[in-house]
Amino acid sequence: MTPLFRKILGMNWVLVVTMYGLLIFGIFAIESAARHLPGPDGMAGGEFYASRHKIWMALGTVVYFCAALIDYRWVRWLGVPMYFVGLALTAKALGMDDEVHRLTFGPISFQPAQIAIAAGIIAIATLADDLPKLHRFFGQPWFRVALIGVLTGIPFVLVVKLGDTGSALVWIPVAVVTMLVSGIPWRYLIFLGAMAAGLIPIAYYMFLPSVSERGTERIEMYLESVGTGVVEKTDKNWAPYWVSTAVGKAGWKGLGFGATEERQSLHAKKLIPWKTAHNDYIFAVIGEEQGFRGSLLLVTAFALLLIQCLFIAFYSRDLAGRIIVGGVVGLFFAHMFESIGMCVLLTPITGIPLPLVSYSGTFVVICMFLLGLVQSVWVHRVRFIEVEASLP
Repeated sequence: MTPLFRKILGMNWVLVVTMYGLLIFGIFAIESAARHLPGPDGMAGGEFYASRHKIWMALGTVVYFCAALIDYRWVRWLGVPMYFVGLALTAKALGMDDEVHRLTFGPISFQPAQIAIAAGIIAIATLADDLPKLHRFFGQPWFRVALIGVLTGIPFVLVVKLGDTGSALVWIPVAVVTMLVSGIPWRYLIFLGAMAAGLIPIAYYMFLPSVSERGTERIEMYLESVGTGVVEKTDKNWAPYWVSTAVGKAGWKGLGFGATEERQSLHAKKLIPWKTAHNDYIFAVIGEEQGFRGSLLLVTAFALLLIQCLFIAFYSRDLAGRIIVGGVVGLFFAHMFESIGMCVLLTPITGIPLPLVSYSGTFVVICMFLLGLVQSVWVHRVRFIEVEASLP
């Protein structure tokens, strides 16, 4: 049996099937969510964006299996160079006049913050695992905390300056999970948590208004709604009011795929923010059309995906593998919690895609690349040793 065939047979196929199940679910969700948008050459917007999602899936499939079948201990050397490239691209986006903070190179446009966070996870894994081999000084808990703090703090500040607070917040759970996985003692984590809690008022009242007025308004509206227990139907509360209403009124079965105005679909009436429904608000469309059972199926699939990742992390052969998997779990959980939470009023409104399901272009490829690295940690959890026996 060849090593390549052995790797293919030894893949975690539950992870593969769950990932593709979410991607296929996303095709139908995008087709319905984007049906109000115009498409090129008279094509319907839903059909156009669904077909584009299929193209990104196909590209991501190549990236996924390449990342899965190549030993992650080779791929991780790209972490530090990718990290600095991601920072440079994010810094370049500061000077671009683009509403969603994208950079465009030829036919491809992407958000550099997404590349930076993927590279950051790999860079943390590489440095945290290799630096202590040079000297035990680099293995001290305080140094590892400082290393992770610097590697996550710099891109966090850059993304906040972009005005994309939702994407910046993703760095916090990634930092926490990588610290936890890398073996930082609990006394350090508790101390850092207490410091963070003390800095929240300072960040909210002093720094957030200067970098994101919209973020401050959204938090204030959310706190007001939590305090009164009612979401007022005003212009400022347009998105949270109608999004939560769409999810809340759907019932067990929902209104069905592509529900029309005759069935009292809020999305058909364009009450859900229709220009970004296929991206930021896709869970609201899923909740309205598929009801509680469809939403439960989606959340269960994500839970299964993350559980498989945690299972793989447990069997990793080294610290680098555990940090990579832990960082991916933190990234996916943050996106899921923010994207779903804002549609059910658990969190303020933030513009952030639902991994593998939302139409997000290059972010789909990045998610599949990261899951490919997770698969590589599983495939290469033991070293394959081939012994050649010579016949007499």
